[in-house]
Parts: sequence; structure tokens; C-alpha cells
Amino acid sequence: MSTTAVPEVAVTAVDEGFWTRVRKTGAVLLGLGVLATVLFGALATGQQARFTLSETEGGAALEINGTVGAILFGIIAAAAGAALLAGVPKRWFTLVLGVGLVAFVLSFLCWQVSAAPEGRNFMPLVNVVRGTFILALPLIFGALAGVLCERSGVVNVAIEGQLLMGAFSGALFGSISGSVWVGLVAAAIGGALISLLLAVFAIRYLVDQVVMGIVLNLLAVGVTGFLYERLMQTDATKYNSAPRFSNWEIPLLKDIPLLGPALFRGNIFLYVGLLLVLVIHIALFRTRWGLRTRSVGEHPTAADTLGVKVLRLRYRNVIMAGLVAGVGGASYTLALYSFTKNMIGGKGFIALAALIFGRWSPTGALLAALFFGFADQLATYLGAIGSSIPSQFLAMLPYLATILAVAGLVGKVRAPAADGKPYIKG
Repeated sequence: MSTTAVPEVAVTAVDEGFWTRVRKTGAVLLGLGVLATVLFGALATGQQARFTLSETEGGAALEINGTVGAILFGIIAAAAGAALLAGVPKRWFTLVLGVGLVAFVLSFLCWQVSAAPEGRNFMPLVNVVRGTFILALPLIFGALAGVLCERSGVVNVAIEGQLLMGAFSGALFGSISGSVWVGLVAAAIGGALISLLLAVFAIRYLVDQVVMGIVLNLLAVGVTGFLYERLMQTDATKYNSAPRFSNWEIPLLKDIPLLGPALFRGNIFLYVGLLLVLVIHIALFRTRWGLRTRSVGEHPTAADTLGVKVLRLRYRNVIMAGLVAGVGGASYTLALYSFTKNMIGGKGFIALAALIFGRWSPTGALLAALFFGFADQLATYLGAIGSSIPSQFLAMLPYLATILAVAGLVGKVRAPAADGKPYIKG
């Protein structure tokens, strides 16, 4: 037995080699740190880069010389990359990588803020944090919908359509009834209808789940676009003027510096989204339903032999995912905007990326959604201060961050073993 074990260990060592994923990531981060130190340091100015702890230029602020900050944070990013390249223990990988990436972003911001025109060379952190959460909200709901489906073994590429149908239904029925609550219920039902179609065709008729998801996205775009032109464009006052949820302030918590104004002076969608992350995480990993859901997503045959109704559970979870995504779509039309054709604009696919980036975990999906939301908010901020970076590149920034995150930062991830595989009961 010992003679066979030795060659296996040796083969593993040879296969792993020097360039492990940690070292490759370290090499990339080291390069980014050097780039930040040299390029951002050269482009930054000697003006103070001010990061205010309020919504305006006034009040308390963190200040640093633009050139010094760009170089200093660039060196920190390079040092983090060098540490990974040297081979830090795996338990430190996430922390060191996080420090390096944050340092790289801060180096970039020191350049941008210090080089901004006089009167605009500051970053209001409260606005940035608030904007990050607002832009991340549909991603949070969409990613949670993906978690519910894919942990059950059903690929949910139809998140885009679920969000869009939720936004449309919320706007239409909220406008007709004059009630935000009716609009919210209608939005949830609209998302659930798309999910029901996904469930029927994927679970009952064994249609390819990825293809079905794309078809449902196109169906949602077509149906909502047609009804928008026929109803909302002809009489926007009657069909596209839904009331909006007002912001709810939480006493005491709203006065916490920085996070208070951003998190505890929000609308219902912010609180529901964060609450759903907590509830679904606990339910998925601490309850019998969660154990059955994960077993159905990993090994449905074994779950069936133990008495779990595999198909029924998949139906239930997929429809539940549609309800969640529909509410996420309503966060557009019942809180921020009037409905327009294809207004989701690819956010459903970014939510799918957040699901993968978050490793099919509710809390991981939340952090990934905030990452993409920050990239979107950063593009908005840079445009407002007249950044020298072309506006076309700024518009690409959230999607570029999506590609880099999924392709480069996630590394090897494993979806639930039965994800996308129809279950045929023997």
C-alpha cells in the first residue's frame, strides 16, 4: 500500500509546480502595484486628495497628497503581490489579495481626485457608499435568485428576464392602482411567471436550461417592449407613473458616521435585500430545507432514495427565485425610474457573474454584487469630476470588472454537481 501512495504524492507535486494559482495571482498583483506606483504616481498632482466623510465637500475628511498617496498605495499593492508570489499560506490568501486590490484602487483614486479641477478634487464617501448599494440592489436580488435555482440543480440564465418582467409589472400595476404595495406584489408575480416557464420547460420537458434561459430573456424583452409601446408610451400618466417608496430612516443607526446615512436612510428594497441575504444564508446552511436543497443540487438520486421529492423541491425553489428577482426588478420602477424598454441593460448577467464570483453562497453573492456596484458607481463619479479617462471606457468599467472577477479572481470554483442536469426519476 505504501509503495503506491508515494508515486501519487510525487505526481501531485509535479502537477502543481511552482506556478500555483496563488503565485500567478501574486505576479499579476505585483505588476499592477508597479504600474500604480510608476504611472499613477507620475500622473497624480501635488494637490490634496480629499475623501470627505459626508455628502459634500465640507465636514471631516481624510486628506493625502495626491502624488504621495498614489505612490504609497502602489507600493502597498506591489508588496501584497510580492507576498503572494513568495507563497503565503493559503489561509492568508484572501486577506493579502484584498489588501492589495484595495491599495491599487486607492492609488488610482489618489491620482484621479488630485488631478480633478479645483472645487471637484474631493470624493464624498457617503455618496459613493450609498450609490454602491443602490446600484448593487438588483444584482443582490438577481444573485439570490440564482442561488436558489442553482443550489437546487437548475441553471438560471433567465435572471435578466425575471428582473425586467418585475420592473415592468411593478410600473404597470403600480400606476394603474396608485399603490406601491400592489406594484410590489405584481412585480414579484411577474418575475415568478418567468421562473414558472423556466421550471416547466427545464424540469418537466427537459429542455436545455441555458438555451431556455436565453429564450425567456428574449421573451421578456419582446413582451415588455411591445406593451411599453402600446400602453406606456401612449399614456404614460396612466400606465407609467407608479408611486415610489420613500426612504425609511432608522433612529440612532442613521447617525453612524459614513455607513449610517448610506445604509440606514434607504428604501424598503435595501432593507429587504440585506435581510434576504441573511435569511437565505441561514435557511440554506442551517435548516432541513437547506440540507434538502443542497442535496438535490449535488446528488438528486441519493436525495430521492431518502424520500426527498426532488422535482417538487426544484419547482418550488425556482418559482421562489422568480419572486425574489421580481422584487429586485421593482427596485428600479418603484424607487428610482419610470419604466423604459430593456431598462435592466445586462444587469441580470452581471448578477449571474456575482453568483459565480460569490461561489454560490448568499453572503458571497452580496459581496460580489457590492464589488460590481462599486465599479458602476466609480464610473459615475469619475464622469462627474471630468476624468481624463474616456467616457466610453468608464461605461465599460462595470462589465470589465465582471470579466476580470470571474476569469481572474475567482480561480477554480465548482458549481453544484447536478447543476444543469435534468433529473429523470427511475
